[in-house]
Amino acid sequence: MIRILTRVAGIFRAGYETRLALTAAVSGLPAAATAIFFLWTGDYLSDTRWTLTALILFFWIGFSVSIRTRAARPLHAIANVLSSLREGDFSLRVRPTSRDDALGEVIREINTFGVTLREQRLGALEASALLETVIDEIDVAVFAFNDSDILALVNRAGERLFDAPKRHLLGCSAEELRLASCLIGEPTQMMEASFSGGAGRWESRRSVFRQSGLPHRLLVLADLSRTLRDEERLAWQRLIRVLGHEMNNSLAPIKSIAGSLVTLLERSPRPSDWEDDALRGLGVIQNRSDSLNRFMEGYTRLAQLPPPAPRRMNVAVWIHRAISLETRVDMEIIPGPDLEIWADEDQLDQLLINLLRNAADAALDTGGSVRVSWTVFAESLHIWIDDDGHGISNGANLFVPFFTTKPKGSGIGLAICRQIAEAHHGSLSLENRKDTRGCRALLRLPL
Repeated sequence: MIRILTRVAGIFRAGYETRLALTAAVSGLPAAATAIFFLWTGDYLSDTRWTLTALILFFWIGFSVSIRTRAARPLHAIANVLSSLREGDFSLRVRPTSRDDALGEVIREINTFGVTLREQRLGALEASALLETVIDEIDVAVFAFNDSDILALVNRAGERLFDAPKRHLLGCSAEELRLASCLIGEPTQMMEASFSGGAGRWESRRSVFRQSGLPHRLLVLADLSRTLRDEERLAWQRLIRVLGHEMNNSLAPIKSIAGSLVTLLERSPRPSDWEDDALRGLGVIQNRSDSLNRFMEGYTRLAQLPPPAPRRMNVAVWIHRAISLETRVDMEIIPGPDLEIWADEDQLDQLLINLLRNAADAALDTGGSVRVSWTVFAESLHIWIDDDGHGISNGANLFVPFFTTKPKGSGIGLAICRQIAEAHHGSLSLENRKDTRGCRALLRLPL
């Protein structure tokens, strides 16, 4: 009895195909047994009994095996397709069936799944190829180190930095490449370093990513020396252009008047009014010398602006105080929120007074007025000043030192204003109003 139960349990632990064949056989067993019973208990010849018994057993076992084969074949095909998908081969498909049953639906879904995976694989490969091309073409050195600080990726800029091909660099440690200090400390650092392919000042940026489940560190080195040199050259060019322009404006008439005075003094006899001519010429020289001196003092003020000394200040009190100093035009205040900021009150007074004076000058030309208000937007204090003037005709040179459109303007007011705003980690912008004529000055200060 125990042996029979063990064999039955072994049958139920058998594979799916075997259990399916046994199920089919058990399903046909009552009919086959009944037919054989009536065959052998009936009045039939012996040859007939054996022949019919053989036929019954043949069809019974044959149909059971056929059911097993027909059920297992599409499952094997589906398993092969799923195995190919797992290994990355998306070209294999299951032969579709025309029947609208559960098996046909499964086959259609698997084929559709394979097409979707193939399209996603192609998209991922194209995106990866594009990313590799972009990394290779950018003008900053890119390095990727694995969790053992071994170089796993480098672009062309990195090859130029070390003056070595990629095959010699991959597999080197951060210590060998003298980049170990960039992998510790702050994610963003400035450093002075010398490499085989270049030396200077560098900005290093570090971040972490995972590849194949393992952590990697991405290091980007940007050469700041070239950028700083270009900016320095442009600054010198602007400085020399402005200095040359102003000095020529002053020295040209001084030279001309001095030459005229020399000619006048060399004449013999001198004209009767030569002293008046000499005094007028010396007056012109003095005026131009004073103008040149004011110009140099303006440059000194622009270059020697002290750093802010912040303290708590009330915004409404500050704006009302600055507006009370300008009485030439109507000043309208649109009240904003009652708040305080941490800033250098003296420098912000200078900034706001300059902006209000410019707005009043513009409004005087048209007989208009000036409106001032403030609000809070995106963690910043926004102060705007609207005038009814003619607007800005040349916005590109607004903040260029000593550029002015006023007959008696110094050209350093807006430059100092922007310098004060940026020293407070804010910004200053001027643009023409879109709804009507005039200009809007917008000052942004952090809260």
